[in-house]
Amino acid sequence: MQVQPYLTFYGQAEAALEFYEKALGAKTMFKMHFRDAPPNPDYPVSPELADKIMHASFTIGDSVLMCSDGDCRPTDATHTGFSLSLSPATVEEGKKLFDALANGGEVTMPFEKTFWALGFGMVKDRFGVHWMINVEDLSQRDKLSQHAPG
Repeated sequence: MQVQPYLTFYGQAEAALEFYEKALGAKTMFKMHFRDAPPNPDYPVSPELADKIMHASFTIGDSVLMCSDGDCRPTDATHTGFSLSLSPATVEEGKKLFDALANGGEVTMPFEKTFWALGFGMVKDRFGVHWMINVEDLSQRDKLSQHAPG
């Protein structure tokens, strides 16, 4: 079994997919618009929703995420209560990803060396999704685990 994040962008899914393709090298695997669904007289598609994304899946590295425009109701577009975490191999790659996600977003913790990571930072992107970028310091992992309870 896998757990896959499903993000709702309330009318901005197309822009979010394009942003993640440029910022993170994401690849859109599948995309269906509301207009592509079989007609259902009980739930007709409104003209405002026809060109919006009903469902899409995309990859970032080896991870699969899914998304939708949802019902496009107005919202503050802030995703709260979770963060998506990226684990790049190098500090340079981490900084590049961090800066790309921060473009038009809000830095909540600058990307810098920490006691547990070669580079770590947190950012809320322009779509309100929270991200953590962590470049693991393998030399610290053993030291930190010695201090862990258990």
